[in-house]
Amino acid sequence: MKKIEAIIKPHKLDDVQEALRKVGVHGMTVTEVKGFGRQGGHTEIYRGSEYTVNFLPKTKIEILVSNDLLDTVVKTIVDVANTGKVGDGKIAIFDVVDVLRIRTGERGEEAL
Repeated sequence: MKKIEAIIKPHKLDDVQEALRKVGVHGMTVTEVKGFGRQGGHTEIYRGSEYTVNFLPKTKIEILVSNDLLDTVVKTIVDVANTGKVGDGKIAIFDVVDVLRIRTGERGEEAL
């Protein structure tokens, strides 16, 4: 089993969620986060004063998947979240040792 953490642009969330459902993802955790990468921040003007915004709004998606579904899910996220512009995000993949569904006590892939 794997855990996928994807950081994407917030306006791409609905499209990514819909595409992931179509490929068999049954659940995910979504968090509004702030961060920066190579794009850095940007400057804004507020009440006549210019200031720098170092952290940009992003959306973090966390998904647990079976090894069989991993490549499909990663490809789907990349295809849908890609705008071709700086700041499209990152995907990290982690090994998952075990998963336990609290309600039923199911473990492993059955708990996904």
